[in-house]
Amino acid sequence: MDNKNEFFSYTYSGKQQEEIKHIIKKYAPLEENKMTQLKKLDKRAERPGMIAALIIGLMGSVLLGLGLCCILIWSDLFALGVAIGVIGIASMAAAYPVYTKMTMKRREKLAPQIMELSNELMNQK
Repeated sequence: MDNKNEFFSYTYSGKQQEEIKHIIKKYAPLEENKMTQLKKLDKRAERPGMIAALIIGLMGSVLLGLGLCCILIWSDLFALGVAIGVIGIASMAAAYPVYTKMTMKRREKLAPQIMELSNELMNQK
C-alpha cells in the first residue's frame, strides 16, 4: 500500500455557502407562506388610502401655491388668490381624514381574511 502521497483535503467557506444560498433564493420559485400573505393583506388595506391622501395633499399644496402667486405676484387678483389658497389649505387638511376613512373601510373588508391567517399563524407556534 503506497497511499502515503494521497490525502483528503476539504476547505469550508461559510461566506461562499451564504452566497450560494442567496443566489439560489433568487432563482427558486417563490413560495408564499402565511406571514407574507398577512403582510400583503395589511399593505393592501393601507395602499388605496395612502394614494388618495397623497393626491389630495399634493393638489392642495399646488392650489395653495397658486393662491400665493395670485396674492404676491398679481396684486389685482388678491381676492381670488385668498379663495384659492383657502381651498388649497382645506384640501391639504382633508388628506389625513380621507386616508383614515379609506383605510378603516379597507381594514373592515379585509378583517376576516387577516384574522383567519393570524389565527392559523398563532396556532402553528
